[in-house]
Amino acid sequence: MPAYALTMLAAGIGIPILAALNARLGAYIGSPPAAAVILFCVALSATTLVLFALDPRPIVRAWGAPKHLFLAGLFVAFYVLSITFVAPHFGIGRSVFFVLIGQLISAAIIDHFGLMGAIPAPLTLSRAAGIGLMAAGVWMAMR
Repeated sequence: MPAYALTMLAAGIGIPILAALNARLGAYIGSPPAAAVILFCVALSATTLVLFALDPRPIVRAWGAPKHLFLAGLFVAFYVLSITFVAPHFGIGRSVFFVLIGQLISAAIIDHFGLMGAIPAPLTLSRAAGIGLMAAGVWMAMR
């Protein structure tokens, strides 16, 4: 469990760095969409290397997966494009803070209903209060 928590902490640390770097690249080259394409090319290369280092055979099973599962790619594209467009004008901190608020809301709904195979975690009053405190903390940090 600690390894999972540390991995996700590292991923969380990386999100604002990703936003800052890609927003800067988009501004530097004068095209946020081009910066997003570059980001996805680098990401595709890195994940392909990891796939081949581990075991490339499972990629074949993707052909039989329910097609709606591929919508995740649209969500990541929307995130990358929106943060690349918005962050230079709105600020990295503000942009990521609103992303965090959205994540809290979405995660609570997904967990409460056990959507998309998630482990159900009912939205109890205590949990809602905790999420509210987290949202308030994000809002206070933004100010």
